[in-house]
Amino acid sequence: MTPLVTAAVLLAAVTHACWNAIAHRITDKLVGFTLILAGGVLIGLAAAPFAPLPARGAWPYLIASALIHLLYVVLLMTSFRLGDFGQAYPIARGSAPLAVTVFAAVFAHEVPDRWGAAGIALTCAGITGVALWGLRGRRPDWAAIGAALATGLSIAAYTVVDGLGVRVSGSPVGYTAWLMVIQGVAIPAYAVGRWRGETVARLRPYAPLGLFGAVLSVCAYGLVLWAQTRAELAPIAALRESSILVGAAIGALFFKEPFGAPRIAAAGLLVAGIGLMLHAG
Repeated sequence: MTPLVTAAVLLAAVTHACWNAIAHRITDKLVGFTLILAGGVLIGLAAAPFAPLPARGAWPYLIASALIHLLYVVLLMTSFRLGDFGQAYPIARGSAPLAVTVFAAVFAHEVPDRWGAAGIALTCAGITGVALWGLRGRRPDWAAIGAALATGLSIAAYTVVDGLGVRVSGSPVGYTAWLMVIQGVAIPAYAVGRWRGETVARLRPYAPLGLFGAVLSVCAYGLVLWAQTRAELAPIAALRESSILVGAAIGALFFKEPFGAPRIAAAGLLVAGIGLMLHAG
């Protein structure tokens, strides 16, 4: 985890939290994700001619990732519909790093050393603290929590698949572009088939916001994919999920959701975890 890789993943974390906040801000989740995914398709088509085509060995990973991403989007829409942004987002993102650590050890043979493992553990503890603070003073909504946890498992699955795929692609930019194209077609196609003649009227009020979210989404994941060609998957996944602190801050500032001292303490654990992962690097 060099300083350049760390900076790229932290920037990805900020942009990721921002596009998720935009998706949450648009009341009709199908409208929001249709705009964001369709925008990603357009960006991917625009970028693809200027990047090398991914190597043949990368295409099975691209197809598998697109299917997992489709499941992820459906679960994420459900999470945002059922729960608060400041709770659903941390649980969804925070449940992924430990699963990525296990998957990376099994499928990529990447076992973190003691410093890296300690950093991942501290980071996950901070993430968990932010997530659990969202439950304070309320009965748990198990449907919302279950959807968020399922979202986290889907995140872990596509993280490892894409980490392996981008490494054999020979072109992080090309892999990103084609992933955006392949994964982004299904939800907009479903929306158009459902709305038919009402499509433009439904999308127009949120089009600028949704397309801005698409730009942020592509940048966020493109940075992560590049980082995965430079460092191991588990610490990148843990560092990327520092986005939940940004998400919690956005929830407090814009959605009037509580932040509180426990989340500040959780942030301290997360920063300590990042320091240990850098030491391991």
